[in-house]
Amino acid sequence: MGRKIITSPAGKITIPYRPRPVQAAIHQQLENHRFCVLVTHRQLGKTVCAVNHLLKKALQNTRPHARYFYIAPFLKQAKMIAWDYVKRYCGPLPQVTVNESELCVHLPTGARIWVCGADNPDALRGTYADGVVLDEYAQIKPDVFTEIVRPMLLSREGWAVFMGTPKGQNAFYELFSRAQKAALEEPDTWWVGVFRADESGVISPKELTRLSRETPQTIFRQEYLCDFTASAENVLIPIDSVLAACSRSYASAELRFSPRVMGVDPARFGDDRSVIFLRQGLKAFEPFVFRQLDNMALAERVAQQIQAFRPQGVFIDAGCGGGVIDRLRQLGFSVTEVPFGSTPLRAGQYANKRAEMWGEMARWIKTGGSLPQHAELKADLCQVCYEFDSAGRLRLEAKEKIKERCGKSPDLADALALTFAFPVQAVFQNGPEFAASEYKLF
Repeated sequence: MGRKIITSPAGKITIPYRPRPVQAAIHQQLENHRFCVLVTHRQLGKTVCAVNHLLKKALQNTRPHARYFYIAPFLKQAKMIAWDYVKRYCGPLPQVTVNESELCVHLPTGARIWVCGADNPDALRGTYADGVVLDEYAQIKPDVFTEIVRPMLLSREGWAVFMGTPKGQNAFYELFSRAQKAALEEPDTWWVGVFRADESGVISPKELTRLSRETPQTIFRQEYLCDFTASAENVLIPIDSVLAACSRSYASAELRFSPRVMGVDPARFGDDRSVIFLRQGLKAFEPFVFRQLDNMALAERVAQQIQAFRPQGVFIDAGCGGGVIDRLRQLGFSVTEVPFGSTPLRAGQYANKRAEMWGEMARWIKTGGSLPQHAELKADLCQVCYEFDSAGRLRLEAKEKIKERCGKSPDLADALALTFAFPVQAVFQNGPEFAASEYKLF
C-alpha cells in the first residue's frame, strides 16, 4: 500500500493511504469546496476517501479541540463500514487514543473524529463541528442536517460532504438538484460530482458487462450508472412516467370543459407542510405548499383558492383535516372529507380509498396527465411502492414505512391524489355531464 505524507501542527505525519486516480480527483474538489455532494457507484471507495479526508483535515487543523464527524444512517452501519477504516488509517500515527465505546479517535494534534449514526441525532445536539461527512445520505432524514448538523458548523464555519448512491428521486436527489444550482451560483463554495462505474476506471469493462447481465436493469442503472431516474420494480409510478407527464402541456382552450378539482392535504401530526393542489382535467397546476400553518389559517387559504379557481369538487383528507373541513362548512363552502382508509368505489380492484386514489392518479399520469415541474412533487410521486393482497387488490406501502424510508411523507402527491377521490361533474355548454377519471386525450 502507498503512503501519504501530511504536514500537521504535530509535524510530518505519514498515513498508509494511496488514493486511486478517481479518489485523488475527488480529494482535490473536497479540498477546495465547503459543501460537496458526491454521487458514486458501488465499490468506488467513497468511504475510504471520506475517512482519509476527515483524517487529513483533522491533522492539519491548528484550532484547539477540533471536532470531526462521520455520520451514516445507522450507528451499527457506521461502525461496520467506517470504524475499521478510521482505526486502520490512524493506527500508525503516534500518540493516537482510540475509544471503542464512543467510536472516537483522539489525534496527536488534539483533534477528534467520531463515527456516529443518524438514528440517534439528538446525541449530536449542542456540540460544534469543523467538518462532517454524511454517508448514504438517501437513507438519512433531511432534518438531521437542517436541524442538527448545519447548526454544528456555524461557529467554526465548518464543511460538509454528502455522499451516496441513487435510490430514485428521494431526499438525496432533491439535495443533488439544489446543489447543482448552488454550484452555478457559488462555484467556490459548492461542488457536485457524479462518478459512474463505466467512467471511473475502478471496475473493469469485462466485470461491468457481467454485472449488467446478472443485475436487474433498474438496480444496475441506479447503483452502477448513478441514474436517479431508474425506479424500483414495485414503484407504483415510475420516474419515466412522471418525467413524461412533466413534459406535457395543454392550452387553456383544451381544458375549457374539463372538471376543476381541488385536493387538500393538511399537515399531519409532527409534520409542518399543508398542501393545496388544483387540477383541471388532464392538467395539474403548481401546488400551494404551506409550512407551520394552523387549521384556521389553512381554511382561509383554501377558501381563497375555492373562490378563485371555482372547483366543482373539493376533497380534503379527513385524517387531519377535521378543523379545516368544519371551518369551511361554517363559511358556506361545500367540501368532501375523504378518509384514506375507507371503502373504495372499485372495491374489487383496490384495498382502500388511498390505494384507489393513487391508482387512478397513476393511470392519469400514464395516459396523458400533465404535471408541473416541481422537484418535491416528482420525488413524492416516485416514492410509493405497491403490492397485491390475497384478494388480488392493489395495496400501497404504509405511510409510516414511507416516512421511515424517505424521511418524510409524500404530502404533495397525496394532495394531488385527493383530486381523484370521486368522479366530478363537468359543466359543458349543452348542460352538465359526468366526467369520470378515465379521461380521453385531446
